[in-house]
Amino acid sequence: MAAITARKAPYKDFLQPALQRRFSLTAAILLVVSYLEALLVADWNSYFWSAFPIGPAGLRTLFIFACGLAILVLRIAHYHVGRRTLTPGAQVLWTSLTTLSTYETAFWYAFSSLGHALVMIWASPKTANLHWITYFGGNRARLNERPIFFMCYMGVLAVMQTSAHYEMDMDRLDFGTAKKGQDKDNAKEDRASKMKPVLQLLPAIFSDTVVRAIYALPLAFAIYHVVLRSLAWSWTLMFFRPFYNLPKTNMAPPSWPSDLWLFGRCMYGGILVSMLWAVGNAAFTASMAREPLKNGKPLTSESKDPNGSLLNGLKSKKNAVKAFAMWELAHIAEQDQARRQAIYEDIDRKDGPMWAQVYAICMELLKSIDNRVDEFGKPAAPAAVAPVEAEPLHRSTAPLRNDAFLTKQEGPKTLSSGMRKAIGQVSQSPGSSPAKSLSPLAKKTWKDAKDHLLTKEQQEFLSPTNVKGQFESLARYLISVPKLGQLVHEDFATSFTGVVLGAPFAEPTLYCNATRALCLLAVNSLEEDQYGNVHRDVPSIIRTLTSVIRKIEALKARFPIHWTDTKGDRDSPDVNLVLDALRGGLAQVVAAFEPFSTDLRLTLGDLRHAKEASIKPQPSRTEERRAEERKPDSRRQEKRPEERRKIEPSQNERRSQRRRLQDEQPEMDEVVSTGRARA
Repeated sequence: MAAITARKAPYKDFLQPALQRRFSLTAAILLVVSYLEALLVADWNSYFWSAFPIGPAGLRTLFIFACGLAILVLRIAHYHVGRRTLTPGAQVLWTSLTTLSTYETAFWYAFSSLGHALVMIWASPKTANLHWITYFGGNRARLNERPIFFMCYMGVLAVMQTSAHYEMDMDRLDFGTAKKGQDKDNAKEDRASKMKPVLQLLPAIFSDTVVRAIYALPLAFAIYHVVLRSLAWSWTLMFFRPFYNLPKTNMAPPSWPSDLWLFGRCMYGGILVSMLWAVGNAAFTASMAREPLKNGKPLTSESKDPNGSLLNGLKSKKNAVKAFAMWELAHIAEQDQARRQAIYEDIDRKDGPMWAQVYAICMELLKSIDNRVDEFGKPAAPAAVAPVEAEPLHRSTAPLRNDAFLTKQEGPKTLSSGMRKAIGQVSQSPGSSPAKSLSPLAKKTWKDAKDHLLTKEQQEFLSPTNVKGQFESLARYLISVPKLGQLVHEDFATSFTGVVLGAPFAEPTLYCNATRALCLLAVNSLEEDQYGNVHRDVPSIIRTLTSVIRKIEALKARFPIHWTDTKGDRDSPDVNLVLDALRGGLAQVVAAFEPFSTDLRLTLGDLRHAKEASIKPQPSRTEERRAEERKPDSRRQEKRPEERRKIEPSQNERRSQRRRLQDEQPEMDEVVSTGRARA
């Protein structure tokens, strides 16, 4: 009977339960917010039933929670890792408009917004005048236009939120790196304050929701009265006619439903639904992007084959799963000694020793940076086309005659011939100046015509230099407009990050954790690797890290700045984060293995280049000046008195030197006169 092999649990079997627990925590926070909003929209006719959970307040809470839960389900479906590196904004806009997920996001935001609006209409008091049907003169039912405008306002707010969702890239999970020196006590503190970042963001969230609700009001007013009024009125009438005795006409009433009380009610509802969205998104991002730990231990610690499950996550094709697994590996290399020893001692695995597979995965990530840097600027290789040999054609007739009477002879140069020649050259090469190709007589005629038709101010205004300057100033003005400039703006940071870390999304923490895990496993192998398998790969680690650092710095120095980037700042925070991790890891490996450089066959040049690459270069004076200009004016004003104090001693020294020279001048004159007399 064949032996039954144990099933190797994949990494997702441990990651999915952890994500579900974090989602439950986010849903609990959203339920609390929904209950608070259910209390805020109540009419408070009865203090007990307005706040008692089992009753109308609980029913309103469930409806509001359903509106927020739709956004959380949307986030789960579309979350991704990595910063967006598409430029310019027009490309991002076109990509968003041509994908189905954008319209799915808009649908669920509209569902959430309109559902929240229905709850507010249902719970509003009679004084708010937001009921759908009003009665005039007894039983004469009339459709109320105020809730129609309120619903349209909430729909416009949903569209604005969808635009902000993609503009701010809310689907991104902002991962971190392994925290140095974290112990179990710190892990308990982290578990106790899981939602502390959300509480810290509440003031900023509230201010953003108020601003968005205010901006949506004039936009909704314009859209409703110009585009949607007649359509929304007729559709609402069609829905309510089977239930009420309403007029047969579909004509909208002559008076508009807009007043200050309705505007205030719209802003109130907009702030509440925006707070629901903002708190839900912030809680989801904060809870989902936490370390891959359970009770302070790595997620795969409960697996029957921890190393196999971790390898399954490291080899995953999904970037999110791979990023979580790499984060866990960095945590193991930083803090978990037992798991590190298990990696060193696992040498009987099917696809090779555990260390060899981890080394290959991490080095593949680092070499991908090297390859992208090398490929930048190289022209695309043309497709190879097999040459086709053409058979020579036999001439069947005699060649054309080239006698003098058959060719065009150049006549004497006149004004008309020069003008014709210039016009022909201009038509063949547009953009060239006609005056450059004219004969002297034609140039003089051209100048006299310009002086006769245009004044000197007009000629200067139409000069190529002035026209070019006007176009440049207009382009700068258009770029400075916030929303319009984003469509064509290409900043250095995003473009450089896309080239170094990949496109359309780049996750810097993936490379940081890979570098940290690789270097810490190599350093700790000096004391924990009993088989001595790690030291063979140390020279390759040092050379690869050195090469990657030097190539990134060289590319950064020669990377072109787009003309729309008016700041001209050669700074990329994501690439700087990766460079810091590379330098820190390289410095640790070099410091640990330098005494064994001879045994590792590391030359003095390798060590010298590695030490130079591990040192962060100091910023130049130009970069310091730009950084000083980017600081607030108050800081620069604070430094001005200090600069004046530095300048004043130099001026006093000059004055004292002048007085000393004046005092010594008579003595010098006597010496000169005495010397002349002796001579």
